[in-house]
Amino acid sequence: MKCARGELFGPGNAQLPAPPMLMMDRITEISGDGGLHGKGHVVAEFDITPDLWFFECHFPGNPIMPGCLGLDGLWQLTGFNLGWRGWEGRGYALGVGEVKLTGMVRPDRKMLTYKVDFTKAVQTRRLTMGVANGIVEADGEVIYQVTDMKVALSAS
Repeated sequence: MKCARGELFGPGNAQLPAPPMLMMDRITEISGDGGLHGKGHVVAEFDITPDLWFFECHFPGNPIMPGCLGLDGLWQLTGFNLGWRGWEGRGYALGVGEVKLTGMVRPDRKMLTYKVDFTKAVQTRRLTMGVANGIVEADGEVIYQVTDMKVALSAS
């Protein structure tokens, strides 16, 4: 919650959204030089309960977590990693190369695990950006895969 209030990395720097848009409950691993490519990684978890806000409206009688919320969780973690590195600026999602949704999150799932692996982390005078691949697992089953997520930090 400190990160959502702008207290963790300081005013004007990376922030996570506040609930209900915060798509994780805890970060379990983070690095600036780990992961599959040695460029940094993040692992986080999100507890699934039947009373989550999106199940009631997406879709009535057939509750499914919107896939875009899983993608947003991956973007949130990518930006968080950049702020955790001490890099300054507000985070902005810039895009994603490819998204594959191969499973669903229904109310009977227990936990999502997000895994983000950076392929590039760039900080120059003009550009601060992370590029990463990510997966979302539901109870250990890979259900979302993304490549080339891009998040930038900007002073404005």
